[in-house]
Amino acid sequence: MTALRLLDLTEHGDRLITVRFPSYLLRHPKKVVWFIHHHRGAYDLWGTRYQDIPLTPEGTRIRDSIMNADRRGLAECHRVFSNSKVVAKRLKQYNSIDAEVLYPPLPNAENYRCTHYGDTVLYLNRLVHHKRQWLAIEAMRHVCSDVKLLIAGKADPDASAYVDELHSLVHRHKLKDRVTIFDDWIEEPHKIKLFSECLAAAYFPVDEDSYGYPSLEAHQSGKAVLTTSDSGGTLELIVDGRNGFIASPEPIAIAAALDQLYTDRSKTRAMGEAGTARMHELGISWDRVLDRMLS
Repeated sequence: MTALRLLDLTEHGDRLITVRFPSYLLRHPKKVVWFIHHHRGAYDLWGTRYQDIPLTPEGTRIRDSIMNADRRGLAECHRVFSNSKVVAKRLKQYNSIDAEVLYPPLPNAENYRCTHYGDTVLYLNRLVHHKRQWLAIEAMRHVCSDVKLLIAGKADPDASAYVDELHSLVHRHKLKDRVTIFDDWIEEPHKIKLFSECLAAAYFPVDEDSYGYPSLEAHQSGKAVLTTSDSGGTLELIVDGRNGFIASPEPIAIAAALDQLYTDRSKTRAMGEAGTARMHELGISWDRVLDRMLS
């Protein structure tokens, strides 16, 4: 924070566009921020199991420093955009700032494709507890169809215990023939192939900042998205029954949605194809991003 604040870009360029905390502490007369999320451990995750700042006098001072720096840096901005209504609401709540929602498009969207609709629902994301891959595994205990689940993604550096927990759940519930866990970084060609061949995608994190790139990657591949009613930004993209399903965050409810994706293939395909129209409806494009950022 201090290093960025000391870096003066006043004479460099006619527009500075910042994204992640704490880049908006940089100094520039035409500073724009596309706000992705706060340092969440100091804000909405403070007081939860996902808080990453110690609850000590020193931790409280760190939190106060982050919040004070945010207030200063954001107040200087020429324009403030957010990546979702969820984040815009947090900016209003914590910083008294009105932000315009500007949805982030997918890089290299033209590379994604649909080859077929297989039997596997793909949950592709980094492996960390608040992404709730464990909930998908718990749901697989209750499915009645032959649907399968593939969990893929690299674990966070401090999440090895969580990955062990995922494998333990699969073993404990005798799901090794139905659930596959691939704990590694997914290279772009491999990711495109996985989306092209899956039945649908799943994504139900805890109150997520936005819809997440995996949701767009699924739609660009012609696949529906299964999410949950408490997953935050995904609810701005997914319309229940139109381009995916929104289930209650309970294993049995998620299992019922998984079964429906598997058994009603025509509806699953139609929802996947509706994803493109939904993205257009929300104005998710780089042309719109550039137009608003440079306004």
